[in-house]
Amino acid sequence: MFHESEDEFVVERRHPSSFRVRRTAFTDPDVYRREQHQIWDRTWLYVGHTSEVPNNGDFVARNVAGRPVIMARGRDGTVRVLFNSCRHRGAEVCPHERGNSRSFTCPYHAWTYSNTGGLINIPSQEDFPADFPKDELGLMSPAQCDDYRGFVFVCFDPSTQPLSDYLAGAKEFIDLVVDASPAGVQIVEGTHRYGVHANWKLLSENGYDGYHLFPTHRTYLDFMRERGADTKAAGKRYEGSRALDLGNGHAVTARRQAMFPRLIARWNEVLPEEIRPRIEERRRELVGRLGEERALRVAEESFNMLIFPNLNILGGVTPVVRVLHPAGIDQIEVTGWCAGYVDDEPLERKMRLREFLSFWGPAGWATPDDVSILESCQRAYRASREVEWNDISKGMDREQPDNRDEEQMRVFWRQWQGLMNDSVEFVRPIPQEEAVTLASAGGAGQ
Repeated sequence: MFHESEDEFVVERRHPSSFRVRRTAFTDPDVYRREQHQIWDRTWLYVGHTSEVPNNGDFVARNVAGRPVIMARGRDGTVRVLFNSCRHRGAEVCPHERGNSRSFTCPYHAWTYSNTGGLINIPSQEDFPADFPKDELGLMSPAQCDDYRGFVFVCFDPSTQPLSDYLAGAKEFIDLVVDASPAGVQIVEGTHRYGVHANWKLLSENGYDGYHLFPTHRTYLDFMRERGADTKAAGKRYEGSRALDLGNGHAVTARRQAMFPRLIARWNEVLPEEIRPRIEERRRELVGRLGEERALRVAEESFNMLIFPNLNILGGVTPVVRVLHPAGIDQIEVTGWCAGYVDDEPLERKMRLREFLSFWGPAGWATPDDVSILESCQRAYRASREVEWNDISKGMDREQPDNRDEEQMRVFWRQWQGLMNDSVEFVRPIPQEEAVTLASAGGAGQ
């Protein structure tokens, strides 16, 4: 039996091993309010990808942790993130979700800003004080803004470590997506948006939970079995699959697509004969550019990654980018995009979109099942005073947990607890030369 104090939400023990999370972490309004500052104000949060604003003047307007922002490529070619709020009386200066514009004009009093953020026109400026600081009243930006290989993030805390350090080991898996084409990643136009009546942390957990595949997505697996796929393999462990702690709360479950030769038989429908030469052409290009070992990994690695706290990047035949934001203690706003490559041929793009729509879409094979089960969890947490704890100990004693274990969720909850308690220390990536020194000194595993 547990006998912890009521303010302990995450309890990890050894000998015997157990990892539990108090269910009021999903339902307590005080926890939710504290998260706004301790987590959403202090971590790096995804805004969008530079391919969404390819031309000078292009912009997209989004909400990030409740703040309205504009990601715009200015007339100087630089991508910036600006708060979508007039410096005069606060109205949104950009009412459109996307477009191309040389300027943004507030609809309230017509203050006008360039697409680089500078204030360029004030109606009746002669009525303002003579020393009115117009040059200081451009659109404001978050405390930090940066991108990693085209993925744009902001952080509202100027003291949080730089993005490159914050991403830590997650960069390795972003690289796997980006390196698949010399032409670069391209977010496909079109967006999935849907809501979930559940706490945001439930969906963060779900994004890389391999344990739920067989019971939750039975309809999909039955459909695949009817088409000759070996769905029994979905309930087994896969040699070489792994769950990895990437640092700073980021984690991934990864495996090689080659481990699913029959389960992935659905691609026989999506991959007609005429596209196969293009796939072989891509593989030859990868080997020539990256070398055989790296090329094989880029081509075959499939993974589900969460960049803490709320960004899923799913790598594989069809890369998926999904971001979630809390809209209340039991409300999540989800936005998802299909990623492809600038040099995709029409049949390749069709293939990726078909997979994205049919599996990850709001009406696809996976998403409705996940939404239903997460909302079921949230309803059941009404009994959290009587049924207090979630158990997340699967695979805890395994030397290398795999994609069906729960190490990835434990990584999330350790970071969550550290941030909520002000006890977390952000890790930094170990430079390659330092890692080599540690390994040669025999200290890498100590």
